[in-house]
Amino acid sequence: QVQLVESGGGLVQAGGSLRLSCAASGRFFSINYMGWYRQGAGEQRELVATSTSGGSTNYADSVKGRFTISRDNAKNTVYLQMNSLKPEDTAVYYCYANGRASALAIFRDYWGQGTQVTVSS
Repeated sequence: QVQLVESGGGLVQAGGSLRLSCAASGRFFSINYMGWYRQGAGEQRELVATSTSGGSTNYADSVKGRFTISRDNAKNTVYLQMNSLKPEDTAVYYCYANGRASALAIFRDYWGQGTQVTVSS
């Protein structure tokens, strides 16, 4: 059973920092993309940042220069360092991975259960 387990969410004041972690457990043959999405109250889920296995990264314009995604391929773990947090960053943050369980399997999407990030003004 493949699972993505997130940690690191919480409550922080505006201007503060948080670091999210997400570890993929279970049987993975390979993982292509890993990253983070978020969903604010009453809003659609949106991309925050992604990283390929080769180290290429992509960020939403709203977080560029403030958030940094990093990845440990050996541990199948992805991190999101969030600095200069703003109240509008408040959301449930979901870990995402696109991988396959074996060499013959197709790539599929996996999601974590979500972790709440609340930024107070």
